[in-house]
Amino acid sequence: MNEKSRYVIYALFCLLIAIFGVHSSLKTSANDQGSTAATTVTKTVAQKSAASSNSSSQMRTPIDWQKSSETKAYPDLSKVKHLWIKVNLRTNRTYLYDGNHVIYTMYSTGGIYKKDPKTGKMKSMTPTGTFYVQQERGNSFYNARLKEGANYYTSWLNHGEYLFHSVPTNADGSYNKKEAAKLGKSTGSHGCIRLSVADAKWMEENLPVGTKVEIVG
Repeated sequence: MNEKSRYVIYALFCLLIAIFGVHSSLKTSANDQGSTAATTVTKTVAQKSAASSNSSSQMRTPIDWQKSSETKAYPDLSKVKHLWIKVNLRTNRTYLYDGNHVIYTMYSTGGIYKKDPKTGKMKSMTPTGTFYVQQERGNSFYNARLKEGANYYTSWLNHGEYLFHSVPTNADGSYNKKEAAKLGKSTGSHGCIRLSVADAKWMEENLPVGTKVEIVG
């Protein structure tokens, strides 16, 4: 083999090494980027999971119908720009929102489900749809026809007919503990939304007139 041939072979060998090196570098870079992306996704999922867990951990357990539903302080409504309320009759929860973000969750009890004679389907005694908080509110009431009352009420439909209020009271003003035990666990009301004593008091004292209330379920 002459010297010129040896130079050609050596040059091809160097070229092959260079190509293999670039390929390995690109593969390593791609793997690094994939690893970084996977790590980012994992962190994001973990953060969301932690946030969800943190939110759940703030709910008072076991449920105490006399106390606030969450162990954290109630929201400062002066700092809430887009307040509205969502009541889920199926899950027995009432949510306070600021725009798209839940800022507080309350245990609640809505209307008993009865069969609708027109449709044959089970329907809650609590109306569903969009309503707005009204000016009627007070510290207590008693309905002689139903033999039931409650404390800390706030109207959201028909000016005193449908209310947010505490777990029910008896004729003597004492709390009906049997009905109170349903809070956050099952339906039980005649149409109003029952809340814990503390939550109902906070709503009565702080909820602005005109606040939107969406009831689903």
